[in-house]
Amino acid sequence: MTEKFKPTARKRARQCAIQALYQWWIAGTDIVEVERQFQQYRNLAKVDTLYFHRLLTQITAHQSRIDELFIPYLDRDITTLNPIELQALRMGCYELVYEPSIPYKVAINEAVELTKIFGATDGYKYVNGVLDKVAKQCDTTDPEQSQYEQ
Repeated sequence: MTEKFKPTARKRARQCAIQALYQWWIAGTDIVEVERQFQQYRNLAKVDTLYFHRLLTQITAHQSRIDELFIPYLDRDITTLNPIELQALRMGCYELVYEPSIPYKVAINEAVELTKIFGATDGYKYVNGVLDKVAKQCDTTDPEQSQYEQ
């Protein structure tokens, strides 16, 4: 059965998630605590909180595997990536691999848009190029994949 959600609520979940993942990465705070802080101090009324939770827990749980997907396509060491670009790459890769109901173009576009909002000036171009290569590696461009709707 297809999960029901509002696209704007899902978009807000991604926006909150990239900020929370940034906080987790920079501060080294446990992701459960970061999520608790977001729930306590942020208005999440228009956020798909289930998806927000899933992004936080699953990206952090599968971080090593996710990183392995995009590291071959980096032109620099992962430790030198802008933290927002790094989290956008992780989120995009997570959606490409672990969320098959999300079309690959949507996963890439959402990561790019988050990088435009929160990242460095041209960071979105880098994220787009890397995720495009990951999508081809994951064979998410299969025509049958396009039957899924976000």
